[in-house]
Amino acid sequence: MGIFNFFKNQFIEVIEWQDQDANTLVYQFPVHNNDIKMGAELTVRESQVAIMVNEGELADVFGPGRHILYTQNMPILTKLKSWKYGFDSPFKAEVYFINTKQFIDQKWGTSNPIMMRDQDFGMIRLRGYGIYSYRVSDPVVFLRELFGTNSSYDTNSVEGHLKKMIISGLSDLFAESQIPALDLAMHYDELSEQGKQKMSPKFASFGFEITGLYIENLSLPKEVESAMDKRTTMGVLGNMQQYQQYQAAEAIRDIAQNDSGGGLAGAGMGMGAGVSMGQVMADAMNPNNQPAQPAAPATKSCPHCQATINADAKFCGQCGKSTEIEKVPCISCEAPLSKEAKFCSICGTAQIKEKICPKCSHVNLPNAKFCADCGETLDVK
Repeated sequence: MGIFNFFKNQFIEVIEWQDQDANTLVYQFPVHNNDIKMGAELTVRESQVAIMVNEGELADVFGPGRHILYTQNMPILTKLKSWKYGFDSPFKAEVYFINTKQFIDQKWGTSNPIMMRDQDFGMIRLRGYGIYSYRVSDPVVFLRELFGTNSSYDTNSVEGHLKKMIISGLSDLFAESQIPALDLAMHYDELSEQGKQKMSPKFASFGFEITGLYIENLSLPKEVESAMDKRTTMGVLGNMQQYQQYQAAEAIRDIAQNDSGGGLAGAGMGMGAGVSMGQVMADAMNPNNQPAQPAAPATKSCPHCQATINADAKFCGQCGKSTEIEKVPCISCEAPLSKEAKFCSICGTAQIKEKICPKCSHVNLPNAKFCADCGETLDVK
């Protein structure tokens, strides 16, 4: 009876994996030298996949559920071992459980700064960090390309390689985007989504699916950030000359109020401070040191109401009339004259608007020689 129980215990009847470590990617069921009983129960839980391996060669794949191991549901293993139909003897095989759940909150970060060219600051060094998540989407590819035949495999085993792939892809993405360093913060979401799409083929080559990629922060070196702060301060201050004068006056005042020196040294420092303060105030009041005022715009007088208007104005802002002087030809030499001119500036002819007949007082055109009403001669001799 004891010998019978000994042989009975060598046959595995229940195969399952109760995941105890949240970071485990692959778990090898401990078959050791034991045989799996034909008709044994294989339990695969949700977010798991079980794979049979025969002498290092991948065989049958089992999804979530309860499976009774017979030749009917192990076609590949049956073919590899050349079993006959209805074979029911114990057999040897390796069983691997693949964890297909999402592994979230995986960290990535730049160990060395990313060199890139910025349109505002030239060459800059960029650092960044964030998180990503992934899962095993193709267990067969994962076992064949990455896992091999190790007894166990967790996220730490592949973490370094995945991080390097992400940083390499994001470095290329940042350079291609040509987004100014000052505007990177407002494009985190877009860059994260583009980075996920860029990394998907690389993850798929190992049987992984990248389910999320997030950029938490992109930072510049302290020297660049300091320069940015100074530029911002200059923009807020406006007139730098007045600000420098103000700073100098404040510093001199602090020195003058400092009594720690004492004695002649303190008195000399106070006198020097007073002289320097006076010089600063004199410079501030000197008109030559004040910022240049913009030149006054050119002006002209309106030809109708004599109001002062801009030189390029076409209409007067006071009377509303056109500032363009209307020209008329001289009645004698046809030289262009102002409509209001009484004599020609070329020939000296009086610019009489009409001729009045001395006999009948009829008003005639300026160039008429005879009265249109009585025929009297209009030429004045």
